Amino acid sequence: MGKLELQIQSDIKAAMIAKDKVALAATRAIKAAILLAKTAEGAVKEELEDEEVIKIISKLVKQRNESAAIYQQQLRDDLAENELMEASAMQKYLPKALSEEEVEAVVKEVITEVGAASMADMGKVMGLATKKLAGQADGRLISSIVKKLLS
Repeated sequence: MGKLELQIQSDIKAAMIAKDKVALAATRAIKAAILLAKTAEGAVKEELEDEEVIKIISKLVKQRNESAAIYQQQLRDDLAENELMEASAMQKYLPKALSEEEVEAVVKEVITEVGAASMADMGKVMGLATKKLAGQADGRLISSIVKKLLS
């Protein structure tokens, strides 16, 4: 079991003891997603690396934020608030998000590393950049920066 997964396990217990409903719901959702990933059809490993857990958590945070936006459009602020609180509780397991300038610096590094010269190399750049920036930057942001720098 990875370090992050163990941390989540102990945080579930701590949330139960503290009767913190939001933290408990958030950590249980993460645990469920991890179990799903481990038992999914075609899953090769019984253990997940911390990077894989980070990917799962960032996906859950993104889902919560999207749900909150939909709830706000439907004027259901009570439901939106719950989603945002859970997303915030999950956020603590993710690495610190990078600013646009920091992401651009990493992307420039990747472009040099791969020797990319045009938009034809976007796939190579995106693949490596997404790996390097996992959990630290949104895919859309990375994509827009790569497009800007390659065009």
